[in-house]
Amino acid sequence: MPADTTTDAQIAAQERRSGLRTIRKVGPYLWPADKPWVKRRVVIALVCLVLAKLVNVMAPLLFGRAVDALSGEVPDLMLGGVGLTLAYGLARLMNVGFQQLRDGVFARVGQRALRSLAIETFGHIHRLSMRYHITRKTGGLSRIIERGVKGVDFLLRFLLFSVGPLILELALVAVFLLFLLDVYYMIVVLITIAVYVAFTFKVTEWRVRLRREMNRQDTDASQKAVDSLLNFETVKYFGAEARETARYDRSMEAYEGAAIKTATSLAMLNFGQSLIITAGLITVMVMAALGVQNGTLTVGDFVMVNAYMIQITMPLNFLGTVYREIRQSLVDMGEMFDLLGQPQEVSDKPGAPDLNVTRGAVRFEDVQFGYDPARPILKGVTLRVDPGQNVALVGPSGSGKSTIGRLLFRFYDVNGGAVTIDGQDVRDVTQDSLHDAIGVVPQDTVLFNDSIRYNIAYGRDGASEDDIIAAATSARIHDFILSLPDGYDTMVGERGLKLSGGEKQRVGIARTLLKNPPILILDEATSALDSETEASIQGALKRAGEGRTVITIAHRLSTIADADRIVVLEDGQVTEDGTHDALLKRGGRYAALWQRQMQEEDAA
Repeated sequence: MPADTTTDAQIAAQERRSGLRTIRKVGPYLWPADKPWVKRRVVIALVCLVLAKLVNVMAPLLFGRAVDALSGEVPDLMLGGVGLTLAYGLARLMNVGFQQLRDGVFARVGQRALRSLAIETFGHIHRLSMRYHITRKTGGLSRIIERGVKGVDFLLRFLLFSVGPLILELALVAVFLLFLLDVYYMIVVLITIAVYVAFTFKVTEWRVRLRREMNRQDTDASQKAVDSLLNFETVKYFGAEARETARYDRSMEAYEGAAIKTATSLAMLNFGQSLIITAGLITVMVMAALGVQNGTLTVGDFVMVNAYMIQITMPLNFLGTVYREIRQSLVDMGEMFDLLGQPQEVSDKPGAPDLNVTRGAVRFEDVQFGYDPARPILKGVTLRVDPGQNVALVGPSGSGKSTIGRLLFRFYDVNGGAVTIDGQDVRDVTQDSLHDAIGVVPQDTVLFNDSIRYNIAYGRDGASEDDIIAAATSARIHDFILSLPDGYDTMVGERGLKLSGGEKQRVGIARTLLKNPPILILDEATSALDSETEASIQGALKRAGEGRTVITIAHRLSTIADADRIVVLEDGQVTEDGTHDALLKRGGRYAALWQRQMQEEDAA
């Protein structure tokens, strides 16, 4: 048991530190040095807030004096009963007016902060390394951003306009009771508030742990739902609809249990709060009633005390919800800021120049690399691709073929050696310029759930319609697109599932042709296609490679027989290098692979 208590205490302390960090990070969005209009709006909103509370605290006093005037107990009041009643109504109206003005003035500040944080987080996630993304789940990431942005909205609105005003209002009520009535009234009110706040915070801390578990189960259920829907086709192949539904139901069952505990604890919190407030209210009202009986207080004073207690009861009842939501918002925002705190594994050096591609010569100099340090993939690979050459990489699975393409694109940095383009180390130039210089046609082209036009135009921002059509024509897909009812406006579905494999690949080739890069990587671009479709796409790929430096990562050796050079990789090392004919004559590893594939094709 002590171990569990220590763990909870450590978690609470960590969350407090995380909460303070989060508040510090949000601060600049409320008071940016380069945005004076934001500062002006924040100041105006705070002034409206203070005025609203001052007017609100005056309202019970006016109400009490109106009662005295109407009952004839204090006949010499200046405004009279009707005037005081009107003043009371005006005070309530002004309170609402100042609150609405505050919200209207602050709305632009809050929305700007939300937008800025959302954009910053979204952009940062895109800048994170491939290693990070392959270890995270897309559904979980999107949920973290969604909850974090909502948390910012809640924190800005309630921390500024609920907790701060509540403290101000409670302090003003205590001071008014001290000067208008007696110090004992103030003491009772302060004790009630202190007990209420202590109880609320203690129970809410416990509820936050329950809410954290509920959030964890919610994220898990969301991840399973997104993962299952993204793999809809696989689910269908294996008739696993019921299995997936049961898997999702197990996650929802755990979420249901956590949600029930959260709801039950909320009922307990609300009853405890009501008990404390009611006890304080009754105590103060009994004191006021005794004062009226012995003549030290008027009926108006009794009504005023009741109005003040009711006035502080409403925000105090809201305090538990506000505190819990603020704590939860801090947790949600903490997760988002943890994302923002994730370091970029691959980043530009300070002042890095753009890549200048003059010829397109690619060199791998004694490159060593492993996704896991304990399991090296490339073990001292030296490889040259001369300008305009088509060099094919072949070898068994796991030999490091695709890894070479990822290192050239700088999805990862090498552990040893260097990768250069025209003598420039890819680590010394900006990633944007490097990515602009390299086009990739992957084995499985993934398309956006948008039109064919959008997916082809993705190759170059701002491309004209003529450019898009020219790229589609070169990729031999223009005629097919025109045969569709909606032409280039045809929606391709999520991940391009409305198109066949060959059609998707042609769209991917057109997209890369539109980009017009000097260096091209064909990463097993046809291995997932049937022989007939592959043969038809090979022509498009050859045209795509004209005048460019091309690295072809191949599984089917028949597709690269006419490459300028063929490099055989095995166990992370280059074992053979030469033309197709030369390697066959050598009778080595390539010749054995070629013989085996020819036999398999003949048998098929």
